[in-house]
Amino acid sequence: MIQPRLVIVDGVPMSALVAEVPDPRAVIVAIHGGGTTALYFDCPGHPESSLLRAGAARGYTVVALDRPGYGSSAAYPEAMAEPGQRVALAYGAVDKVLNERPRGAGLFLMAHSGGCELALRMAAETQRDDLLGVELAGTGRRYHPAAREILKATTLEHRPAGMRELLWHPTELYPPEVLSGATVYQGAPPYETQMVLNWARQDFPAIAPEVRVPVQFSVAEHEKIWLSDQPALEEIASLFSGAPNFRLNEQRGAAHNISLGHTAADYHASVLEFADTCIGVETG
Repeated sequence: MIQPRLVIVDGVPMSALVAEVPDPRAVIVAIHGGGTTALYFDCPGHPESSLLRAGAARGYTVVALDRPGYGSSAAYPEAMAEPGQRVALAYGAVDKVLNERPRGAGLFLMAHSGGCELALRMAAETQRDDLLGVELAGTGRRYHPAAREILKATTLEHRPAGMRELLWHPTELYPPEVLSGATVYQGAPPYETQMVLNWARQDFPAIAPEVRVPVQFSVAEHEKIWLSDQPALEEIASLFSGAPNFRLNEQRGAAHNISLGHTAADYHASVLEFADTCIGVETG
């Protein structure tokens, strides 16, 4: 059963969706991108596409966080203006949600799009010794030229018409309810504008070499925001120089919102298989 949870971390309410199993292999911490919430990982009306349900069925407890600035924490922008604050809020929320509950082998991080910034910072946190691996999707190092022009005109208050095409095309890859906004969240935290500006050119190449756990980097076949040709992917792989293992997952039949399309179940299966390898579980 999936349950909503609310915990208080340093005076800030942090919300999440949780699918708990009694004796988990490990705990998957899922971090959504911009313009959505933890519902991204449990799309209403489409249980077959739910990461939370798939993870629990495979023996994982799954904690899908509302990222700092989304959900219950939206009214506390001053508490998350700096990256370190956001990392502390995220880890604090996970620790309070789990409390004394079993964690199995440890924590496995999974993130999409704008959530990859937070997940990478969490993965590079040297004070944690319970991290198993990290899955990243919907991000990159260099923008498609057309996407770059659209993103230049994008602000918190204004989204140009072309933005929908970047995020949701080809439309036939998604259920109609998803395209009509079943998981869309209106609004974004103030820090996000600068975070997006700094990500590709500054923060991604600076943080990635600090990651010391296995990494899977997933690329949707129809990704329209980030370049995913061979040179781009080779550059990304080279950034993770400190990771003991880097795996590329090319997800056919998927577009940017990789956990919401018709191939979401296949994508989640690949993530769970990678998580199995990170804890030494035989797969297949």
